[in-house]
Amino acid sequence: MTRTIVESATKTAIIGFDQPFCVIGERINPTGRKKLAAELEMGNFDTVQADALAQVAAGATILDINSGAVFSNKMAEDPRYADNNFVEPPLMKAIIEHVQAVTDSPLCIDSSVPAALEAGLAAAKGRPLLNSVTGEEERLELVLPLVKKYNVPVVAISNDDTGISEDPDVRFEVAKKIVHRAADFGIPAHDIVVDPLVMPVGAMGTAGLQVFALVRRLREELGVNTTCGASNISFGLPNRHGINNAFLPMAMTAGMTSAIMNPLALPVPASKIAEKRAEVEAAGIFLPPEMDDEMFCTIFGLGSTKPRAGKEMEAIRAANFLTNNDIGGADWIRFNRAPVKEGEGRARTGRRAR
Repeated sequence: MTRTIVESATKTAIIGFDQPFCVIGERINPTGRKKLAAELEMGNFDTVQADALAQVAAGATILDINSGAVFSNKMAEDPRYADNNFVEPPLMKAIIEHVQAVTDSPLCIDSSVPAALEAGLAAAKGRPLLNSVTGEEERLELVLPLVKKYNVPVVAISNDDTGISEDPDVRFEVAKKIVHRAADFGIPAHDIVVDPLVMPVGAMGTAGLQVFALVRRLREELGVNTTCGASNISFGLPNRHGINNAFLPMAMTAGMTSAIMNPLALPVPASKIAEKRAEVEAAGIFLPPEMDDEMFCTIFGLGSTKPRAGKEMEAIRAANFLTNNDIGGADWIRFNRAPVKEGEGRARTGRRAR
């Protein structure tokens, strides 16, 4: 069986055909998160650390660390801050150090900047996953020597100098090319995790069928593990969680062994709670004064005021159980057990004390 080993200083994550599905938490990424990017520019890593802890608590096995930011406020004093090649290497190192200060989860170092990849490899403890290499010649020549030098596994994305093909056969050939080129560097196939590129089903109705067939082929013909950006499948559609929840178990049964995704259901915003409270009060419903926002959200089905495992994690755990990668259902039972409230203990079993 193909097994890809990813390690921190103290923990091992295994991506494999006979293993539970590996969730790679994607939240530590300033791209599209203006608040996080602004915090990082000020040297504030509080959100980074909070996201790391919340994702691990929700079930992420590996944490993806992306340093894709430019520092707009600093551009006036130094135009180099508009350049990812300047910003990302020291930022990657700093993010990894702050994450490793609060969790020993294995890491995935994610950047398009080779110097940032190497900075991350130097800072990360253990054996991180490198994200990523593509079939572009320049990228192969830059990244594969790093993979060999640091003896780490790597995500291989199925696009090349011609771009991203809608033809799954072309994407398979790109993946095959990367696996063969990696072998030339002495990198074994079990250290290649192929991302076959998931297209949005809203734009291409056959996107799901394509990726399921492609994953099976990658497993059977190349013997490699696979991953994807799970939310790509639902891009641009309503109720994205509903589509993601169906897609992930189907991809798992096709042979996909990991996904880069958000394991969290994010907290209900205060504005939504206030809006719902006003609606309830306008309907003449009396709310006890001791009812806090968390209880209110639970009763009225809004979710939670705290980060928690999302519905996608529920679907993944159920699929692990159904495919016998959660033997006896122990993880499923733990996931569905009500949390112990502070100051309370679990119900006792066995003999009663005399």
